[in-house]
Amino acid sequence: MKTIYFDCAMGAAGDMLTAALLELTPDREAALAKLNALGVPGVRFAAAKAVRSGIAGTQMTVTVDGEEEGEGSARDHGHCCKHGHDHEHEAHCRDHDHEHRRHAHHGMADIEAIVNGLNTSENVRSQILEVYELIAAAESAVHGVPVTEIHFHEVGAFDAVADIAAVCTLMEELAPRRVIASPVNVGGGHVHCAHGVMPVPAPATALLLRGVPMYGGHVSGELCTPTGAALLKRFVSDFGAMPVMAVSAIGYGMGKKDFEAANCVRAFLGESE
Repeated sequence: MKTIYFDCAMGAAGDMLTAALLELTPDREAALAKLNALGVPGVRFAAAKAVRSGIAGTQMTVTVDGEEEGEGSARDHGHCCKHGHDHEHEAHCRDHDHEHRRHAHHGMADIEAIVNGLNTSENVRSQILEVYELIAAAESAVHGVPVTEIHFHEVGAFDAVADIAAVCTLMEELAPRRVIASPVNVGGGHVHCAHGVMPVPAPATALLLRGVPMYGGHVSGELCTPTGAALLKRFVSDFGAMPVMAVSAIGYGMGKKDFEAANCVRAFLGESE
């Protein structure tokens, strides 16, 4: 049975899962071109070689309107400029308006409109929305508001839409019959987000991983993001040790930060009983 096994010893994030799956594809250039043809507004995917703790793999970069989305770039930009009359202030407001458009908060209706406009199969569109519904339900429970009132801060920007669409697209391309993952390392410490400083795992991540074997380690940082958790929850049927499998390809999806251990998701593709 065609199987993918994810080693999440350093957690999981959308870009890391994308990079690991990209390395499993037989024609990476064609797969990358397919991602860039999805039509996520303003988005461009790029893949580059990266080394973490002496291990080589692939690191994905997503640019939106030519600018790379940094960590925390989708934080709350809901404040408004006060109106002034000096030119410097007006220029600042125009710059802020541009940033506000790029990082606008999206509700589920906005996400659905973006997803329905993508150049992909109905199956992939459905999977993307299922992932977002998982995230919305977790955010709803955390904040105590109806799903219809949820506006995505960390996960609502176009780069997050791109990450989720990319993983769903590559999973359709590879077409595994079975997806398994290790217990998930969530990291430790605290993380800064739109609502302030929160413990790791962030509340939404913790809810998304409910029922999933997870653990914290000596690494201080957010190793598993809400996007990564939702993608694992959607695609992984079992969490545990790697099954007996004849491995045909191994993918290393690198994170952007350096830790004492190799910051990557490993993906194994092969045949299992």
